[in-house]
Amino acid sequence: MTTSTNSSEDDIILSPYTSALINTISSIKKDTKPHDASFITVSQTVSFFAFLYEKVRNAVEFREEHLIRRAAIERILKRRLVLNPDGRGEGENLTRELLWARYLTHSSITQKEVVLIQTIIDHYIFLKKKIVSGRPYNTRILFLRYLMDFLTCEIEEELHKDETQKKSAYLYFFYQVLKNKISIKKIPDGIKDTFFYIACESGFAKNDTAYTRYHLFRLSHQSLIESSFSQLEALASNFPEISHHIGKTIYNEFQLKLSQFTRKQVASFRILFAVIDRNPVALNSILTSKKELWKKVDFICREKYHETSKKLRRAAVRSVIYIFLTKMLFILLLEYPLSLYFYKEALIAPLVVNALFPPILMTMVVSVVTVPSEKNTRNIYNRIIDILNKDPSFETTKTLITHQTTTRRPLLIFGFTVFYLFTFGVTFTLIYYALDFFRFTLVSKTIFIFFLTVVTFFAYRIRQTAREYTLEDKGNILSPLIDFFFMPIVSVGKLLSQGVAKINIFILIFDVLIEAPFKLIFEIVEEWINFIKARKEEIV
Repeated sequence: MTTSTNSSEDDIILSPYTSALINTISSIKKDTKPHDASFITVSQTVSFFAFLYEKVRNAVEFREEHLIRRAAIERILKRRLVLNPDGRGEGENLTRELLWARYLTHSSITQKEVVLIQTIIDHYIFLKKKIVSGRPYNTRILFLRYLMDFLTCEIEEELHKDETQKKSAYLYFFYQVLKNKISIKKIPDGIKDTFFYIACESGFAKNDTAYTRYHLFRLSHQSLIESSFSQLEALASNFPEISHHIGKTIYNEFQLKLSQFTRKQVASFRILFAVIDRNPVALNSILTSKKELWKKVDFICREKYHETSKKLRRAAVRSVIYIFLTKMLFILLLEYPLSLYFYKEALIAPLVVNALFPPILMTMVVSVVTVPSEKNTRNIYNRIIDILNKDPSFETTKTLITHQTTTRRPLLIFGFTVFYLFTFGVTFTLIYYALDFFRFTLVSKTIFIFFLTVVTFFAYRIRQTAREYTLEDKGNILSPLIDFFFMPIVSVGKLLSQGVAKINIFILIFDVLIEAPFKLIFEIVEEWINFIKARKEEIV
């Protein structure tokens, strides 16, 4: 990168948003614990087996990595509150299970923090009794879903305050810089900004519905731990209106296009925030110098490209484990017995192909992902300068968002739609006859096509993570043709995976049949270890 020797050309004048971000990040204090604090400790033997269990459990459910811990908190509390509806003592029990599974580091939680978690749970129980009593079943289920989201998100953020503050600062900066670039016809700016904030939650922060609900709630209400019982009473009386407003706001008609716009902006902000995280001391001098900024951006981009490749491999491994286990279950419980029942035989070749093809396909699709080029790095660098700079033109260049696509040539679009439907038929007919050639039965064909579509959809989603740090739009001359025949498989896979996600039998097996007994055994073993330890101390 050629840099001018003229210092004025090399300087970046920071915008008020950037200066505010620097001040906010600098003011965040790392959560340190007094050396004489009373820490919660658990047996490392129990922790080892609990950690292994959680690794296997998480392999059968797909979530962003930063959402796994909150999901574990939810899973633990649901199980424990069924057995102990009043929630007494569950703050410490929850903490111990999180320490077992190494969602929290050893000797990182004090008795003071356990009391805070217990307070949150107590307030949740109080609020739950006030809200759900006497309501219809469907309404109770909906309100309990919201309350559980609020409870688990608040506990997760209370356990990691400094991390939460930094994430909130970055999300707010992302929102503030870009909100003026959005325009929606006939929608007031206040409502438009709320819609865009929701898109930032999903597109930038990659938060799920639980976090989005909680953060929308926190924009206008106190947290559970900060609320007195009289305030919780008032919240309970207004809860139907609050939950209705949150749901209506999240599922607005512009959400898809706002999220698409947001995701296209993410790459530069992620690199910028990495620069900030890595250089807390010399931050101001780096962000105000184009030469110094380029050095940091270039280095971090190359590092992130490499990390993305590793992240893809991890995601692929998890997917392969999930797919392989699910395939084995289908073969043992469905394909093999049905083939024997209907056809009086179960051919080995189709069973082997059905078992091995999905993980091989996943591996092949993920392995061909390419690393972004230096041109992409330069694009990110130039965009970061636009973001940091005091010049307001970047923030105010409007993008018009509409809830429907303008159809300029209806007859042409109709023809494309017919042709697209035709490709559905052609694609699946070719697959069907290819399987017929290899003597697949109807049962084997159905299962093969099911997993082909679902695996292709998973692979497509995993490949999209490779674009997390990509601004350039790389394509080739054959891409439109390939996409036309590829998208029917992905579309069917998306439809099927959304249905299967609701009835994931492995999740049911783990959560209902395995987890409760396992965790009970862990508790007994830990109590036994503590008992033996106490006896040894008495001897000494």
